Amino acid sequence: MEWSKIFNPKAMNSFQFIALTGIIMSLLAHVLLHFLGKEISSFNYLYLCWAVLFIFGSIQNLRHNPEDDHHHHH
Repeated sequence: MEWSKIFNPKAMNSFQFIALTGIIMSLLAHVLLHFLGKEISSFNYLYLCWAVLFIFGSIQNLRHNPEDDHHHHH
């Protein structure tokens, strides 16, 4: 298995990249809400959703075989 598909942004698939972007943006929003003194009770569920999407994308990426992309027709 190529574990770099989990940690290297260049090797991530779209699910992983969207989830990672979502986590970063949620963290920034969380910090902003903290400084504004606002609290959203269910905000932490966003992290769970992003984590599930990232795990799903990671499984898909780790199971993907690059040789499957090359279909040669004669």
